[in-house]
Amino acid sequence: MRLGEDLTLEKFNGMAWFDRTQQGLLLQGDFSAAKDLECVRCLDTFCQSLKWAFSEVYAFDKRNITDSGLIVPEDAQIDLEPLLREYALLEFPINPVCKLDCKGLCQVCGENLNTTDCGHRPEADSPFAMLKDQVN
Repeated sequence: MRLGEDLTLEKFNGMAWFDRTQQGLLLQGDFSAAKDLECVRCLDTFCQSLKWAFSEVYAFDKRNITDSGLIVPEDAQIDLEPLLREYALLEFPINPVCKLDCKGLCQVCGENLNTTDCGHRPEADSPFAMLKDQVN
């Protein structure tokens, strides 16, 4: 499913329903999709599941408009694409990680530590690291 020019989602699924209120049309929706993202630790591509739900009111006229600024168009044809795109983008993690225990890349040689043990060991980032040399 394509939402806008730059967002393509896979496994898009969902349901939307409208109810009439005195102020306008109440839109409620539940959606899910998947998107391939790049892990910020190991740079591998992985499939991220996305789920979102929302409720918005499309006002009948400007007197009943809500903070979202949505109003029923004159031709009564409501395009859900911009709204779906906005809510889908809000579900994207800021720092996507392929798995919680992702080890990332070696700081010395750049190998993916999830698949290879390159033998390099990270230096301790402890305030007591300099005492190690004094003890020996």
